[in-house]
Amino acid sequence: MGDRDSDGSLDLNQLRTFLAVHRAGSITAGARLVGLSQPTVTTQLQALEKRLGYRLFERLPRGVASTTAALELAARVGGPLDALDAVTARAVPAEPVPQPPVRLAGPAELLAVQALPALAPLIERGVRLTVTAGLSEELLAGLRAGHYDLIVSTIRPRGRALVAEPLADEEFVLVAAPQLAARIDTVRLRTDGPTALTGLPLVSYSADLPILRRYWRHVFGVRLAAEAAVVVADLRAITATVAAGAGISVLPRYLCARELAAGTLVPLLEPDDPPINTGFLVRRPGTNSRPHIDLVHNHLRSAARAW
Repeated sequence: MGDRDSDGSLDLNQLRTFLAVHRAGSITAGARLVGLSQPTVTTQLQALEKRLGYRLFERLPRGVASTTAALELAARVGGPLDALDAVTARAVPAEPVPQPPVRLAGPAELLAVQALPALAPLIERGVRLTVTAGLSEELLAGLRAGHYDLIVSTIRPRGRALVAEPLADEEFVLVAAPQLAARIDTVRLRTDGPTALTGLPLVSYSADLPILRRYWRHVFGVRLAAEAAVVVADLRAITATVAAGAGISVLPRYLCARELAAGTLVPLLEPDDPPINTGFLVRRPGTNSRPHIDLVHNHLRSAARAW
């Protein structure tokens, strides 16, 4: 078969193969999705790259990464090919085609406390997960490169290469252990602001105090100029450290809800307008047409309504 059909158009089978590899993030997984051997898929991709005149994938130690040109091509052909397949209703193989693992990524704490427990019922339905924790900027870059299928991001991505949907809002709360909170004049804190907290140790996610600084700016309207007594890049560790009485910190309410309910942490303030951060569920265009990605995507959206 030539690179083009007899009417001069691009070979639809090659485009379907390209789209499967793009969505799966690997030639092996893409081959399973289209029911072809790996060598056949490689040959089709090479023929398509030759016809188009540009490279579609960068080979990685594990899988492939879509080039910018491939992302643009997938955005153009994904919808029409999916619609065509739905109309033609191609025959379903006698044996179900195994779905590759859904590659999910996001902040470690949100994955551990909210996302993964919510997705547990899907495992009995045959869904497999490969989960990566990291910072949103790095994960967004990895999603663009094809390393992940879905990510939960605290940053809304720019551009058209990714599709982002608001997932849930996380509220930040200023907390301390009860024994430390008893030393704080909360009336003065409400009236005079952070001067009531002078001298108290701060526990922070990083040395530049990003969450604390944002809280100070949003709630008190002042810039926080201080150094942390404890720096630990894990919000769950911060929760435990503050509950042990080491200092004060600002945490997402969902992460310390159990400690607040048990009284091992107490809120120092309950402002009418607390700082809120929106989490986004982000994917590449077309990837939620894979059944298991679609399941994970929809299950997270449904579960997030209760977060």
